[in-house]
Amino acid sequence: MSKPVIAIHGGAGAISRAAMNAEKEQQYIQALSSVVEAGQAVLAGGGSALDAVTEAVRLLEECPLFNAGKGAVFTHQGTHELDACVMDGRGCDAGAVAGVSRVRNPVLAARAVLEQSPHVMFACEGAEKFAAAHGLEMVEPDFFFTQERFDQLHRAQAEHGRVLLDHDGAAALHGDPIDPDRKFGTVGAVALDAAGNLAAATSTGGMTNKQAGRIGDTPIVGAGCYANNATVAVSTTGTGETFMRGVSAYDVSALMEYAGLSLQQATDKVVMEKLLQLGGSGGLIAVDRHGNIALPFNSEGMYRGFGYVGDAPSVGIYR
Repeated sequence: MSKPVIAIHGGAGAISRAAMNAEKEQQYIQALSSVVEAGQAVLAGGGSALDAVTEAVRLLEECPLFNAGKGAVFTHQGTHELDACVMDGRGCDAGAVAGVSRVRNPVLAARAVLEQSPHVMFACEGAEKFAAAHGLEMVEPDFFFTQERFDQLHRAQAEHGRVLLDHDGAAALHGDPIDPDRKFGTVGAVALDAAGNLAAATSTGGMTNKQAGRIGDTPIVGAGCYANNATVAVSTTGTGETFMRGVSAYDVSALMEYAGLSLQQATDKVVMEKLLQLGGSGGLIAVDRHGNIALPFNSEGMYRGFGYVGDAPSVGIYR
């Protein structure tokens, strides 16, 4: 049996070397390390892969450095619309929420849909009512506000309404290693537990200056999130529209199952060939049923980390 392992990502995008700030870089590295450690602790305690990815993504939602939960980006209309998905490789059960603005932790709402509903996805007001009915913490929409993200919206709007993929404008102001005005701001986690089960979770605030009502790949099973015990668990981050068109998370699994590709071959083909052909940028994290991990990205950087139970976390930002 393979050693349990968890991998996480906090978004991908263009490196902002000109503005890089060593202190801010260290904050990201510390945040990634602590989230990996939390996931490792769940797995070490005999917790399921589903528990580990849910907790890792919940912690990423609570960290304003990342575009999910607290610190989510703003829509063009100045609101927040959050999406999340979780998938359990044991029976390919999944739960997702889209377009929520009052649920403190969208990943917990997605988990509730998986466990408490015959449905897979709820959106907007229906998702919020479902979350509230299942005892999840609800907040006022301004809970998600951060000044950095608000400034980012105004910069995007000043540039003739450019839609920004988060870790893509605050870099010049705030010294982020990956430029927040040219970043794909999603968070995610994948894990393999001691029983050999796989799970994946993904959560996002979307794109800065996106039109209200726009939903990307994150909450869509097979696009932004996928897990199947027979093959692999995948969480993606990037230009969501291309991950949707390529059904990219599921494509990794299909290449392994039907074409006999290894994890490395399948993830490289999806990220380095097929996504690029569609004009897509970003990356993904994946763990297969044997405990192999892959964290490929075709952008300049991706916030990422992984750790096998018993090992120190390994984290990175650049190539």
